[in-house]
Amino acid sequence: MKFKLDENIDARLGLQIQQRGHDVSSVREQNLHGIHDEALYRHCRNERRILVTLDKDFSNVLRFTPAGSSGLVVLRGHDNLFSTMERLIHTLVEALDKNQPAGQLWIVEPGRLRIHESFEND
Repeated sequence: MKFKLDENIDARLGLQIQQRGHDVSSVREQNLHGIHDEALYRHCRNERRILVTLDKDFSNVLRFTPAGSSGLVVLRGHDNLFSTMERLIHTLVEALDKNQPAGQLWIVEPGRLRIHESFEND
């Protein structure tokens, strides 16, 4: 699977995803700093990448429908400490062994993963 880390995600966290054999790029390495949410959403759809972000705006399925996308992953921790984010990424990569987020919104929280199916047709 191919992932895009939003600029609010520490690039070191991408290593956990890469170690599972997935392709990871980031907003930072592509110099997309400050890109508007809608443009980032389109960019990820065009690249067929799963967006991984802390931005709760991407949880709004009316604004950012997961239908037709490779998937949206929103990390929600009690804080934004690196250790907390590491645990959330670990939860994500474990879930990838069983599921694919294509066409879905995944909300990764401490100790759980909520999956929102998309019912919209493209």
